[in-house]
Amino acid sequence: MAADKIRILIADDHEMVLDVFAMYLSSASDMAVTTAKTLDEAVERISAEGPYDVVLLDLNMPGMNGVAGLRRAIKLNAGKPVAIITGNPTPRMLDEIMNAGSSGIVLKTTGVRSLANAIRFMHAGEHYMPLELVRDRHNAGRTTKNGRLSDKEMMVLSYLAEGKQNKEIANDLKLAEPTIKMHVTSICKKLTASNRTQAVIVARDLGLI
Repeated sequence: MAADKIRILIADDHEMVLDVFAMYLSSASDMAVTTAKTLDEAVERISAEGPYDVVLLDLNMPGMNGVAGLRRAIKLNAGKPVAIITGNPTPRMLDEIMNAGSSGIVLKTTGVRSLANAIRFMHAGEHYMPLELVRDRHNAGRTTKNGRLSDKEMMVLSYLAEGKQNKEIANDLKLAEPTIKMHVTSICKKLTASNRTQAVIVARDLGLI
């Protein structure tokens, strides 16, 4: 095997997914692929053959136990990228995966060409997340029980967090003061807050700011 090839380990208990991904990646001139069907098998491979340049783990395969398996593989892979393959993760799951130290998330619906690019991207030290997940995560993060905060409301909220008054916010955003007042009222309603201070506290608790 050429020394300059990216050594990849893909672990997935869905044989068809594994075969399609492995077959395509193996045909790339700069990649060498090893496969496994469980976390334990993946761990054995890393232990026996040393850290891989990029490891991809199916989130729901045997042995994973959520992000616990991801953390185990990250520890073993000596600082080299470990990423998750999954179907349709919830925003909360996305946060858990990324907070656990994953180098990225690859969807099972990802086209094989995009997969190869994602691997090269992570191999270069970057974090990879498909655009649709970034969008979903962004939108989910600002959805409250009483509706979604608009871009303008998010902007006004960030000024409220700095302790600025309506007049200052109006000057900064070049909007009329009554318009700012209207946005503040809407923010308080959506966050079920009785005043602007409480709105900032609720927003911080929700991770909005």
